[in-house]
Amino acid sequence: MTKRRPKTTDSDKRAVPQYELRAFQHKGSDTELEIWKVPSPASPNMKSAVRVAGLRGRNLGLVEHKVLRKLQQSKMDLGGMKTGDSRTFPMGEDMALNLGLLFRVLAPMRDRDNMRACTEGIEAMGREEAAYWLGMAMHRKYPRRVLTALRFLLTEPKR
Repeated sequence: MTKRRPKTTDSDKRAVPQYELRAFQHKGSDTELEIWKVPSPASPNMKSAVRVAGLRGRNLGLVEHKVLRKLQQSKMDLGGMKTGDSRTFPMGEDMALNLGLLFRVLAPMRDRDNMRACTEGIEAMGREEAAYWLGMAMHRKYPRRVLTALRFLLTEPKR
């Protein structure tokens, strides 16, 4: 007698964490991008959306071309937004992990060379490594220490 495998349902296929990108256009070319984790079957204890990370201003301006290229590859078009417009896009877990970590690391930074080094290092990370660092940054008592350690690892020491 052979055992039958239970049929997979649509809800089983979607049992992965769900993320969304929220974009808001401020005055001029000042765009704000935020990554949010939204309630899903994979996270039954979540009752409302949780902000993962966000970036805006000159720090976003430095990496905006790379971020927009990634978003366009995933069919998320931010073009044509006017002042006061906001858009929401569902996004995959891999992209949410990388962008969330990138936004958290870059938000307080000021040195452009170090920002570039951190951006390149995060882009080179695999899914597991990005998930590890983002989880550490989100769920530790002192997340600044975790992000500082990551910045030290990704930048070259000054001589």
